[in-house]
Amino acid sequence: MSNDYFIFKKFIIKQNNCAMKVGTDGVLLGAWADCNASTKILDIGTGTGLISLMLAQRSKAYIDAIEIDKNSYKQAKENILNSHWRNRIKVFNISFQDFYNDKSFVYDLVVTNPPYFINSFKANTIERTNARHNNLITHSELLAGVDKLLTVKGLFCLILPYEQTHDFISMAEDYNFYCNKILKIKPIPDKEFKRALIELRREKIKYKEQTLIIEKNKRHDYTQQYKDLTKDFYLAF
Repeated sequence: MSNDYFIFKKFIIKQNNCAMKVGTDGVLLGAWADCNASTKILDIGTGTGLISLMLAQRSKAYIDAIEIDKNSYKQAKENILNSHWRNRIKVFNISFQDFYNDKSFVYDLVVTNPPYFINSFKANTIERTNARHNNLITHSELLAGVDKLLTVKGLFCLILPYEQTHDFISMAEDYNFYCNKILKIKPIPDKEFKRALIELRREKIKYKEQTLIIEKNKRHDYTQQYKDLTKDFYLAF
């Protein structure tokens, strides 16, 4: 991978002007979120546009992507305009709060790889701080906005640090969202869980929990489960 761009099987992500580069979290969410029945998708905090492009590749849905950082917005727009799905993705340079207060239509899938460092040292630039820390949108604001924007039978999918999962799911129930599917992620077999992919909906259904290990005990020796999940995107698979 170059520092300035990342080549996937069906699109290229330029990232030299983005605070947050392509990372495993975004790829996991873009590959895992259930978009099979989606016709209208919202990607909150799109960054480079990665998740929107992955979902466009996996579906026939129309996608709105929002990004508050001006440089990231411009780069996401460039990446999308250079893709096969430029006619199905629109990018908005706007805060999530302004977006959901101004919109009257709804989505059947909402996805986000949100800022998640709640009580930690800030990054060395304001752009990276905003991308990594929840200065601009709290979990409660996120849930309140999704409550306004999601259809009755819609899905809300996101990735979080594993240690925040329980509290977020508990908070989500205050907004009548219920976790029906979760994928707990370990980097290697002997490590603790680091991330969780979460699917929420407005009705309680049978709960499904799974585990994903990314690598075996050697670097770049990926598990078959990880390869199967991401093989439509990574050149190496």
